[in-house]
Amino acid sequence: MREIIFDTETTGLDPNTGDRMVEIGCIEMVNRVATGRTFHEYFNPDRDMPMEAEKVHGLSASFLSDKPRFAEKVEALLEFLGDSPLVAHNAQFDFGFLNFELGQCGHLAIGNDRMVDTLVLARRRHPGAKHSLDALCSRYGVDRSHRTLHGALLDAELLAQVYVELTGGRQIGLQLAVDNTASETAVQTRFVPKTGEYRAPRHHAASAEELARHKAFLESLESPLWTS
Repeated sequence: MREIIFDTETTGLDPNTGDRMVEIGCIEMVNRVATGRTFHEYFNPDRDMPMEAEKVHGLSASFLSDKPRFAEKVEALLEFLGDSPLVAHNAQFDFGFLNFELGQCGHLAIGNDRMVDTLVLARRRHPGAKHSLDALCSRYGVDRSHRTLHGALLDAELLAQVYVELTGGRQIGLQLAVDNTASETAVQTRFVPKTGEYRAPRHHAASAEELARHKAFLESLESPLWTS
């Protein structure tokens, strides 16, 4: 199964009040294993950068001034995302900004049916505990020593490791291989040996003779428990 783990950095908390996305980082995973394929872009938000936001991610208006607008990279982003589930921490926030930017470019919003929120998963698995990305990295032993500021791609990489642990660890995909030489029906309904011919199961119902012998045997018993 292909999944995309992603994170965004923004100028603030609400796109409906003028805040914009300034960075997105995406990690491709297949069967809970990172493939090495990523998508990472910075965006010029065409606005100032509030000091509070800059302190979080370190992205200044000057640094972003020569970066592409979201609309210039939207097609490449959508091609990378495909139709895969999208995994994010506090996903409502990231989906809100992503869908706002898509709407500004005339694209349809990505439905919540594709959303996987690791914050929700963490609250279910560890009720009452801290659920920030830092706290989950500490809980699962994910090294974040190189994380001095928030960064979309770095945070997506950390989240990918946390997501694997939240969903059962590396053994989640462990299963017996299916014999591809067997027919689809055979795979679903019966064991097919690798050598020899398939033998249909024999009929297990008792014959009339066997039933008569069984009845005679029961009648020969003295004071059976089921008659007392």
